[in-house]
Amino acid sequence: MATNITQIEDKERGKTVLRVEGELFHADAILLEKIALEMRENLKQNIIIDLADLDLMDSDSAPILKRMENEHGFKIEGIAYFLQKVIDETER
Repeated sequence: MATNITQIEDKERGKTVLRVEGELFHADAILLEKIALEMRENLKQNIIIDLADLDLMDSDSAPILKRMENEHGFKIEGIAYFLQKVIDETER
């Protein structure tokens, strides 16, 4: 299954959300980071990354997501416990 990234305007929270569906591999994570950074620059607001519909993430993607969260300040939502554990492990 391919990676699908969809931009959603959450009018209730006044936020832009990037929903990631399918599988997330290293190249996809790099693309997601690039898209999110460009969108934030253009929209002048922070972007939420929603991973609730993610089916698979490889271990090479975890450091990219962690960097997006820690260095770039993106909020990551919808991540299942085991995926959060993988991302946290890359921080060590």
